[in-house]
Amino acid sequence: MGARIIDGNAVAARVRERVALEVAEMGPKPGLATILVGDDPASAVYVRMKREDSARVGIESFHHEPGGDVSANELAELIRSLDADDRVHGILLQLPLPGHLDQDEFVSLIDPAKDVDGLTPTNAGLLVQGREEAMVPCTPAGVMELLAEAGAELEGARAVVVGRSILVGKPLAQLLLAANATVTHCHSRTRDLASVCREAAVLIAAVGAPRLVTADMVREGAVVIDVGTNRTDDGLVGDVDFDAVRERAGAITPVPGGVGPMTRAMLLANTLRAAKRYSVVRGAKR
Repeated sequence: MGARIIDGNAVAARVRERVALEVAEMGPKPGLATILVGDDPASAVYVRMKREDSARVGIESFHHEPGGDVSANELAELIRSLDADDRVHGILLQLPLPGHLDQDEFVSLIDPAKDVDGLTPTNAGLLVQGREEAMVPCTPAGVMELLAEAGAELEGARAVVVGRSILVGKPLAQLLLAANATVTHCHSRTRDLASVCREAAVLIAAVGAPRLVTADMVREGAVVIDVGTNRTDDGLVGDVDFDAVRERAGAITPVPGGVGPMTRAMLLANTLRAAKRYSVVRGAKR
């Protein structure tokens, strides 16, 4: 029969519905500013979809395309102006940036309260400290929603995260620790990766290696979340050998249609959260 397939599209739709209902009851609407630097086709598609998602749930969109030859000073000034704009509650700087711009420098310029990607050093530090005000990166937040959908019992469970990026692996490990899972963090230097993965009741692959996780690496009945998106001659595939692993797992996400839709949905949730927090702070200052 195989594993239960966790439908990321369905879960994302429910998140968008919740966001839309809350936005409809708000006065000034949440505002999301997107910054697209350069002419990378994939980045352009991602930003367009995020703006369309925002429109569907009632979030205002403020889009900026300063051009691939924008100077560091000009981009910095744009970010500072959006930090100061009361209509903007979330700022999304689409990565990667052109080679002449240091993305860490410009991410750090974003007001942490408007950092809906959760990438500023401030939010990363707050997440490590387990602080409620931390803005969580969208993909890890989406993974946690999918684990809830799968009915994963995280309390005391052995969870293995394969991948240590600042976008997914590291923040996800922190979220799992906060949920009282026992977390093992693996990466390209991990010895005997297969045996470590086999211990996992929850296995999350986020390393960007096509079909790295094979059936013999998966414990019977485990919940497997595949964050990878890899373009191959066979089309789009994940980090998990889906057809083989689904015969052993208890639940598994597909690629596409698993984590991807959740990343976009959680951006909307983060923007709403930032707008609600802004309203509280503004009201306290009156």
